[in-house]
Amino acid sequence: MRKVLIPTKLDKAAADLLTAKGFEVVSAPGAAILELAAQHPETEVVIVRSENITPEIIDALPNLKLVVRAGAGFNTIDIKYARKKNVDVMNTPGANSNGVAEEVVAMILAAYRHVIPADISTRAGEWEKSKFMGRELTGKTVGILGLGHIGQLLVKRLSGFEVTVLGYDPMIAPATAEKLNVKLCSVEDIFAQSDIVSLHIPENNETRGMINRNLFNLMKPGAMLVNCARAGIINEEDLCTAKAEKKIVFCNDVYPKDSAGPKTVTDIADIMLPHLGANTFEANQLAACRAAEQTIAYFEQGITNCVVNKALPDGLDAQFQKLAFVLTSLAQKYLGGQNPTRIETSFYGNLAGFAKWMTPPIAAGVAAEFAEDNSPADAEKYFAQSGVELINREADNNKKYGESMTIDLFAGSGDTVTNVSVRGTITEHHLMISRISGYDGLYLEPTGNHLFVEYADGPGVIGKIAGLLGEKNINIIDIRAPQNVETGKSLSVIKTNEAVPEMLISKIKETVNATKAFQFSC
Repeated sequence: MRKVLIPTKLDKAAADLLTAKGFEVVSAPGAAILELAAQHPETEVVIVRSENITPEIIDALPNLKLVVRAGAGFNTIDIKYARKKNVDVMNTPGANSNGVAEEVVAMILAAYRHVIPADISTRAGEWEKSKFMGRELTGKTVGILGLGHIGQLLVKRLSGFEVTVLGYDPMIAPATAEKLNVKLCSVEDIFAQSDIVSLHIPENNETRGMINRNLFNLMKPGAMLVNCARAGIINEEDLCTAKAEKKIVFCNDVYPKDSAGPKTVTDIADIMLPHLGANTFEANQLAACRAAEQTIAYFEQGITNCVVNKALPDGLDAQFQKLAFVLTSLAQKYLGGQNPTRIETSFYGNLAGFAKWMTPPIAAGVAAEFAEDNSPADAEKYFAQSGVELINREADNNKKYGESMTIDLFAGSGDTVTNVSVRGTITEHHLMISRISGYDGLYLEPTGNHLFVEYADGPGVIGKIAGLLGEKNINIIDIRAPQNVETGKSLSVIKTNEAVPEMLISKIKETVNATKAFQFSC
């Protein structure tokens, strides 16, 4: 009989389903997991919510095969160490989405109508009606960063308030956005035009600190920011400054750690909740059922669709997955951040046999909300739901490209389709980008900060760019400048010692009359 340990407050539906299938369930909400592990070393499955699963806990359970997070986020579980110990980690995506979406609406309304301070005041015997003059949600413009499960449900929950919804999500298909009645915009446009901005993106290397001074400067005075995603995506120091200058209303439900104690946002948050997004009876029951059902399917049928830490197949260097992510990210930057409608790939040499394992990093390259360590099945499902066609072409190995890959992104439809093709490989254990569309012989190692400028070929252009960088004391480390003979354009790729400010990029673009100018950091 397989033993399942549930050291969290989880709806009893999970234990009921598992017990009915012959599992032995030990339910001990709030107990110290290490102590439970010592008492039940034969445990094969642990189901948690927000509890930490550390290497010590994994080591204390020598028979452990599966950890299930009854919820979406799994940042509290050491998935890499679990993989080393051949332990699969699952989550239950979507189970908590409605609870979070409804919480966002609740926080918006509470902040607009001063519900919390008005309640405190009235209970104290005061009658401060004029002090609590509020605002109405109806007719406002709401910007949503991340249109996954939660973001799309939020759109639906807000529909009765007759709001205008602006959305940003690199993976959402235009047809899907149109069906939701969402206008797709850049992140900058959302912050500039919205009365309320709600965050529903993951925290990773691409998003950490991305909500910063540059975006706050674009916000309307008195606009609202709601964060029910992850704490690390906001630069709190910049928010503090923006709040003082623009009276930004900040509603927050996420923190670096889910624990008691002082919070760094106490002085800047208008509403603070203890990570209550998924804390509903309905979400708890749904997450419990899914956790149990996935556990049963895992052992009875070998279904691993929701495993988030799948091991690489033998023979595949993890560097090639990183290369796929970098190539895709760069391709989307080159397209100006447009949502791809079609992605075509070619994998040369031995990489052809690992094509499906490249789909997760490719998905992550165009969608910040998609984690690179998701499974190929998750990536394929994600593309299908987003309306993105994924085509793996048969590679022509007569071209003798060795073990390399080409990734093409297409955006738009009909006569307005634009595309970019990027090829790369691994050379002496380093990532190498060999071509971008018609710019052959690039041979760029994508580490550090790179400024890409495309322009009509002519003398003196690189000198002008270098001069503008020098004026801002930005040092040039390396320059690559391949030419596209067919179009008569050149592409300067300049590695700099620091990131180039957006304002300077705009000035460079205007000065050299560039068709493209953007920064890519890796």
